[in-house]
Amino acid sequence: MADRVYQFKITLQEISPKIWRGIQVPEKYSFWDLHVAIQDAMGWQDCHLHEFKIKRKHGQKYVHIGIPRDRMYEDEPEVLPGWDVRMWTHFNDLGVEATYEYDFGDNWVHKVLLEAYTLKEKGVKYPRCIEGERACPPEDCGGVFGYSELLEVISDTNHSDYNDMINWLGGEYDPEHFDPSAVSFDSPKKRWRMAFSDPSL
Repeated sequence: MADRVYQFKITLQEISPKIWRGIQVPEKYSFWDLHVAIQDAMGWQDCHLHEFKIKRKHGQKYVHIGIPRDRMYEDEPEVLPGWDVRMWTHFNDLGVEATYEYDFGDNWVHKVLLEAYTLKEKGVKYPRCIEGERACPPEDCGGVFGYSELLEVISDTNHSDYNDMINWLGGEYDPEHFDPSAVSFDSPKKRWRMAFSDPSL
């Protein structure tokens, strides 16, 4: 198991042309580890809550995996802690899909598809991003609708909001640019410490 790698295709939903990434991660990963890899490959900054939703192996019910939170309603599903659930326990066959939602305000929904198994290559560091297209939308831009408006504004230098938008974006943003080789992956343990301030890890 330690020598096997899972290859996923991550596709951001409701946006055309598609924004997607192809990533390879170790089979031993937890769902938290996978979350961190998705964040880094897509270009998100991990500033908001997230949740995976995946069908159980048998039946129509879904399991929810992410960061546990207080349930406001009795029928609200329990969210299992991603760091306690191994990825392979649910991604157990090629073609298995999950929904990965990031930022419950902007509501960025991704399809996560297990498309291949492969063996680790000697000298290659995992996780790695092997392919993809288009830049990730900026954080807190207002979801799919806000992103559409953003693209409209920056495509027209005469737009009344052009300068304000460019300043908000930090001076530049090319929605068509993505370079897989430029992706840098953070340590999931380090990210967990940053999120939960646990000095014991």
